[in-house]
Amino acid sequence: MPSYDPSRAECFVFTFKEGLLSKVAHDLRLAVTRFDIHVDGASVTARFDTASLRVDTPMKDGVPNPSALSSADKEKIAAQICDEVLHAREFPEAVFRSTSVTPRADGGYDLSGELTLHGVTKALQAQTRARDGRQELTLTLHQPDFSITPFRAMLGTLKIQPDVTVRVVV
Repeated sequence: MPSYDPSRAECFVFTFKEGLLSKVAHDLRLAVTRFDIHVDGASVTARFDTASLRVDTPMKDGVPNPSALSSADKEKIAAQICDEVLHAREFPEAVFRSTSVTPRADGGYDLSGELTLHGVTKALQAQTRARDGRQELTLTLHQPDFSITPFRAMLGTLKIQPDVTVRVVV
């Protein structure tokens, strides 16, 4: 049964800014630093520690821009996400459990299952694609579907779009 953790896989969450002050803000690539993914035949179970999100890098026009934020800013943003957005103390884990895993002719897989995030469980369908000998899954999550209020600051003039992109590579 293959298992994956941050030493053998990666999980990133991409956030995108909007609002009146969006020009002074940053899109972000967040790394989930604690997770485990277990594959058992045609079954996948994945657990992600919601308190383990860290700002990996700010992004500008889809390109990493590492010098745009200080280490202190990155730590402050990560703490805000964990405490004010994901409420990680109350909801310490996001869990995906597959109900079906179907291989495709192109080397990828069709996944169906349920994702529990922020205390809400929703059906989820996604596809992986084979890339450089690995499997890559990219999907969009709409935060309000999971009772998550996207981050807002400065009286709403700076906010994060409700849709975030999640990318997992194993």
